Amino acid sequence: MCLVTLAATPARAEWVSRTEVWLHTDVTVTIPASKAASLAFDAVFAVMAEVERLANEWKPESPIGALNRSAGGDAVVLPPSVFALLDASRDLAVKTGGAFDPTWAALWGLYDFDAGRFPDHATLAARVALVGHEDLELDRAHSSARLRRRGMAVGLGGIAKGWALDRARDQLYALGLNDFLLVAGGQVTASGSKAGAPWKAGLRAPRGSPDDLFAVLPLPVGQRSSSLSTSGDYERFFIKDGVRYHHILDPTTGRPARGLQSASVVAPSGTDADALSTAVMVLGKDAGLRLIESLPGVGAVLVDAAGTVHVSKRLATHVQVLDTVR
Repeated sequence: MCLVTLAATPARAEWVSRTEVWLHTDVTVTIPASKAASLAFDAVFAVMAEVERLANEWKPESPIGALNRSAGGDAVVLPPSVFALLDASRDLAVKTGGAFDPTWAALWGLYDFDAGRFPDHATLAARVALVGHEDLELDRAHSSARLRRRGMAVGLGGIAKGWALDRARDQLYALGLNDFLLVAGGQVTASGSKAGAPWKAGLRAPRGSPDDLFAVLPLPVGQRSSSLSTSGDYERFFIKDGVRYHHILDPTTGRPARGLQSASVVAPSGTDADALSTAVMVLGKDAGLRLIESLPGVGAVLVDAAGTVHVSKRLATHVQVLDTVR
């Protein structure tokens, strides 16, 4: 995920923010100042801590770590919340035709972005053969999951932050807060307004510096809250022989997605926005926009390989394009 920069909004009330590092990124909470602010901050970061503990596939003691170790063997009983996240992940895999796939993690480590190395054809083909959400079995009656084939692995890095933001949002609603902003790396969840003015998210120019914005989008869009997630080809990458190799891989080929520099998706659900921004990067402009237009309450801003900006119908009257993308 890329960094989303928040554009300034007029302040007519006191606001407080706190930032902590969770899920391998900075998580910032902005809420109205009050005596209960500390309680609200604690509630949000408790959610982040729980998601990191339960849904981090790289922690051997996590439920997802246990599921991956059992690939090809017995089913693993999961906490209800983790089972719900896996269920949502598989549903999004179906909706996106596999462009988002929670079993992508069999591809992990194929590309060395520090050394600038990519896999040979045989290694790539062997790993791609282990990807397939159809082989992720979910048993709702027992809250259990099973990976049918040895070597398969689930990875939730493309959806966990959005899921965490949804749960954090609900915690703040339960505490009586309606106006707030949650930022986790390249994803934003905005609710209500900032002292009557809309929250604004800046979209980063893919070939510019982190502070180089090409558009601004007010949030939320048409709902009580909205989540914006941006995926791009510029966060982890190397260039070899004039070809850009980046970390967003097409699950069906194991190769970096082509056709887009970035995809920003707005949805009522952070879970959906997170997964869909990855899926659209994989699908490309035409198929990506068709998917976005088919989903209620969802919109997108895409930057194609030539730097041309494409905006879905839902966001056409909301996005302010500031400059030509370089």
